[in-house]
Amino acid sequence: MDGPKDGAAVTAAGFGVKGPRGWVFRDVDVDAAPGSIVAVEGPSGSGRTCLLLALTGRMRSAEGTAAVGGFRLPRQMAAVRRVSALAQVPGVTDLDPALTVAEHLRERELLRRRFDGSLRGLLRPRSERASEAKLRIETALAAAGLDREALPKGTRTAVRDLERIEALRLSLALALIGRPLLVGIDDTDMKLADTERAQIWDQLKAIAAAGTTVVAVCSQAPAGLDAVVVSTVHPGTSAPTDTDKETADALAEAGRA
Repeated sequence: MDGPKDGAAVTAAGFGVKGPRGWVFRDVDVDAAPGSIVAVEGPSGSGRTCLLLALTGRMRSAEGTAAVGGFRLPRQMAAVRRVSALAQVPGVTDLDPALTVAEHLRERELLRRRFDGSLRGLLRPRSERASEAKLRIETALAAAGLDREALPKGTRTAVRDLERIEALRLSLALALIGRPLLVGIDDTDMKLADTERAQIWDQLKAIAAAGTTVVAVCSQAPAGLDAVVVSTVHPGTSAPTDTDKETADALAEAGRA
């Protein structure tokens, strides 16, 4: 089984994305070491989700420079996608409400093995592959803080019966199964109580401390958070009025990536 890896450094200078209706965001600078948290602040419609998609290789930039784990954007978008994963991005990582937690986990591991596994790995004994898959899932659940024993029916619980914070943790666990160098999560603080929001940020800090770089979209980063805080709305400007359409188009494209 693969050993632990260092996270991906994230850098950007004058980074921007432009759509048919104008700039979605621009003039964004980032300088984050591996294993850091990058908190992307901004109100809904400010281009914050588009920045998340751009930094994870799912949306093409129009100006400036950026690199993730040494791979340059937008030239090496495919390479950035291979070392990054997304959690809780509407239109891209939506959970199926009819499926159970176990079904989601099993499906994600099967997809990982099919598209990310080496030929040598596929030729290993079935029992060995099953043990590795179980360990990957257990590790991802622990990292995301999802306690299966606390769910109404354990991993047989359907997504429709999960609390919002539980669904968020499941989405995060699914992203972590592939052991990415960078994990991006959208709407970190949306519809969560203050205590739940604090719990999620503590979980993200633990993930970063373990070596995985985190890019987290939020309305406002918590005070005292040791993070690189990036705003998609800059002094003297207002949030773009057409960003919602640009984001929808980007999400449709990211879902096909």
